[in-house]
Amino acid sequence: MEGRDRRDEIERELALEFVRVTEAAALSSGRLMGTGDREGCDQAAVTAMRMALGTVDINGTIVIGEGEMDEAPMLYIGEKVGTGRGPVVDVAVDPLEGTNVLARGLSRALSVLAVAGEDCLLHAPDMYMDKLAVGPKAAGKIDLDAPIEANLREVARSLNRNVEDLVVVILERPRNEKLVSEVRKAGARIKMIPDGDLSPAVAVAFEDSGVDVLAGIGGAPEGVLSAAALRCAGGEMQGRLWPSKDFEVERARKMGIHDVKQKLTMDDLVRGDDVVFAATGVTDGEILRGVRYSGPVAKTYSLVMRGTTGTIRFIEALHRLDRKPELVRSRR
Repeated sequence: MEGRDRRDEIERELALEFVRVTEAAALSSGRLMGTGDREGCDQAAVTAMRMALGTVDINGTIVIGEGEMDEAPMLYIGEKVGTGRGPVVDVAVDPLEGTNVLARGLSRALSVLAVAGEDCLLHAPDMYMDKLAVGPKAAGKIDLDAPIEANLREVARSLNRNVEDLVVVILERPRNEKLVSEVRKAGARIKMIPDGDLSPAVAVAFEDSGVDVLAGIGGAPEGVLSAAALRCAGGEMQGRLWPSKDFEVERARKMGIHDVKQKLTMDDLVRGDDVVFAATGVTDGEILRGVRYSGPVAKTYSLVMRGTTGTIRFIEALHRLDRKPELVRSRR
């Protein structure tokens, strides 16, 4: 019993360390909100996250990151992260989900990280994925292969609401126009978003977030990160890769996905409950506020979820920026 309690304690400590990693990325990039400097926003988040990850006691391998080794100088797929002294884990990161969002000063920019046991996260290629995500009450009631109208009826029944009460978040893209028409025909309300579908995918797990369903075609790596969050929260996500170019099919096969038309269930996306998800708001979203700066102090809003226990913690933190100069980027 003592040994088991001790392992749980270590897991709790690591979960808080992962929040420190997302906080670092958010603090470093958040100062660049609205500057229009897309590359600068992204680089600030990546650099800070990589530096913070290097201090965490894990023996980690990036399985979802900034791209292949020849595409990214750090946080590339296959890169080893952590001190090497802790558990062997897979690490999925999105240092800045919503690069364009932050550069334009819009909502839903996040810094995100998911950690799971070795070979427990789908190695998703950088391509599109058709997604359907719901919260805990509707888990087990959805089917990506079914018409969206049928799925919305099941979600409404699970939430004891009418379909007309539901809010469905969809990325505003030409590839989702048919879905938008079908959701409108079904009678549900729609929230169109310009970028960043990871934040609303996580938000479906919280009944007071104002988001009931995330649907449509977005990024595949973000789909795996969303599934990690929903695995911890008891929700559900299903997906299917949506290649738009021939070479993407071959790339998926090289990463172990031999049937790109396969419906990906939660067990395909995230295997088992040994997963931790952490996120820090960079700009305001449905469930997390963005970074607040006030002279030498900044305030961050984060959440961390553990799959093994189902615990969800919301964390507000004050940071003395004069003691963390490496995380503060000037706008000038």
